Amino acid sequence: MKARDKVRLETLRNIKKVFLEAKTAPGANDTLADADALKIISKLAKQGKETAATYTQAGRQDLADAELAQVEVLESYLPKQLSQEEIEAEVKKIIAEVGATSMKDMGKVMGTASKQLAGKADGRVISEIVKKLLA
Repeated sequence: MKARDKVRLETLRNIKKVFLEAKTAPGANDTLADADALKIISKLAKQGKETAATYTQAGRQDLADAELAQVEVLESYLPKQLSQEEIEAEVKKIIAEVGATSMKDMGKVMGTASKQLAGKADGRVISEIVKKLLA
């Protein structure tokens, strides 16, 4: 507030609102685990990117820029994302651990990979790499 950074302030208020909603949801016991908080921030960043893409397609670059500025703030609170090569190396280790040999084993690999790479890589990217390596 003191820095008069409206984008950061608006983004943090939005995060706080979503956290409060998650804490007061049925079955949440008025708590929010760190892993759940990261999932929420990741989800908000992903939604922001999709919204910005929609704005760009509609020819509203001003709105897209505002949305992308908020995404930058959100991403500053997320763990560093792994590169394509790092994800591929991790997935190869997981395939070796699980003993996967064909596409039939994709479910086992994805389950383990999703848990190990949670917050560090997008699920869609993980899925593409697993398909490529098992094919």
